[in-house]
Amino acid sequence: MITDPYFPATSMPDADWWQALWPDPDGVVQRLGVMPGMSVLDVCCGDGRFTPALCRAAVPATVQAIDLDAGELALARQACAAEHCENVKFLQADVSDLSQFISEPQDFIFIANTFHGVPDKVSFAQSVRRLLKLDGRLVIVNWHDTERELTAVLDKPRGPATEMRLSPAACAETIADAGFALSDVIELAPYHYAAVFKT
Repeated sequence: MITDPYFPATSMPDADWWQALWPDPDGVVQRLGVMPGMSVLDVCCGDGRFTPALCRAAVPATVQAIDLDAGELALARQACAAEHCENVKFLQADVSDLSQFISEPQDFIFIANTFHGVPDKVSFAQSVRRLLKLDGRLVIVNWHDTERELTAVLDKPRGPATEMRLSPAACAETIADAGFALSDVIELAPYHYAAVFKT
């Protein structure tokens, strides 16, 4: 049986409203606690909205950015090149089981605006856990579980369907069986939060 390799409702938005929603990626990454020398994995990096910021924060360590879409990876490469971020390695792959493609233990695994569409969240979280160092962190940036009609960007409702959205508590409950515990929730105005998990 042929299945769609892309996660539902996780296509990359138009650049104009993506910029309007996330005008300061460096500020977001700083709040999430990425430090120099950390090994970082940018999962479903898309067009690289956060990738250059992760690179700047983690230097001299190398950030690994992974996505299934070759076109989005090309845009992420361009974004990093434009900002002179050279400490990055790009990988085109299905992220359903990250441990098939990444072998090095990671300090920080980051997935933004995509987790709501992951079909098997527990299996995905288990693959993440296999890659994390003992004191490593998984950070999931999600849309709040607000009705889609109330999350407007540039005067139009944006983001995944209301029924796909997860509260921080629901996000934590979803991956608890993979051995993750919620350690912090960071508000990212206007519509997002970052759920920080440790094992």
